[in-house]
Amino acid sequence: MDKRSEIKIPETRGRWSSRSIGSDWQHRIFYFLIRFGGRRAAYFLLYFVVGYYVLFSGLARKRASHYLGRRFPESRGISRLWHCYRLILELGKALVDRAVVGILGPESLAISLDEPEKLLKLRDENRGMIMMTAHVGCWQAAMSELGYLNRQVHLLMRREDGDIDRHYYEHAGLECPYRIIDPTGYLGGTLEILAALKQGEIVCVMGDRLLGSEKSTIGVEFLGARAEVPFSAYKIASATRAPIVVFFNFKDGPASYRLQAVKIIRVPELPGRNADTFGPYAAEFSSALDRFCQEHPYQFFNFFDMWLKQQPSNKDS
Repeated sequence: MDKRSEIKIPETRGRWSSRSIGSDWQHRIFYFLIRFGGRRAAYFLLYFVVGYYVLFSGLARKRASHYLGRRFPESRGISRLWHCYRLILELGKALVDRAVVGILGPESLAISLDEPEKLLKLRDENRGMIMMTAHVGCWQAAMSELGYLNRQVHLLMRREDGDIDRHYYEHAGLECPYRIIDPTGYLGGTLEILAALKQGEIVCVMGDRLLGSEKSTIGVEFLGARAEVPFSAYKIASATRAPIVVFFNFKDGPASYRLQAVKIIRVPELPGRNADTFGPYAAEFSSALDRFCQEHPYQFFNFFDMWLKQQPSNKDS
């Protein structure tokens, strides 16, 4: 579980890759420690591994700087290094926790869900649900809490051949509990999403990073600057009248996470398909994500440059 596994290689959207950078043996060291020493043993090694990469990996610092330069614009030198260390450390803990769930069992991680009845009411509308999250907390483990809704869950996710970073169900030797929709497939998976919503099922998407065509992005205000986010989910919600549930999770204890449905976005049937039509709804999501980053600054793990067209002027420290 090399900490580089979640930091993506390319500089541009067109060359973005989801493949893990860490080698298999590096991942296996952490898996071994979890199996025989538990979470604390893996965390102990993590502090040193993260320190090494923050000090000696310009790549790690550069990937972290896209977000940190916006969230902590006044930080420089040692202060920026400290922010970088804390951010990558929390990422590492999330990856360890994800493996812990699969290796040691789901009971090893406590996940609390605020106001579960809210989602039950939305489910009973029978319009399906678009669950929109972001690269925050340990979202993979938090997804396991959706089972109480008793609906098939579809996950819009791209995973390349050769990616060795395992999901929690792979550690447990289980089949994937979700139906995967490939965003790079025909029409970006739109037909599969529409079919799922028509059946009253759940589709989970990321609202903070585009995986398909760049034509499906819109600029929104995020952390004080214009960032690019996808808008296809809002277009689909308009066509199907399915509610969009913005949900985030965050680590609130050594072995616990809290899952919150922070906003329900209702997109009416709208004429036209221009990005600007859906801008106000994308802005609702970015506003909610902005508040999350203010409250939990080290639990936002999108190392992709959302501000690619407007790069921060400050250099890596």
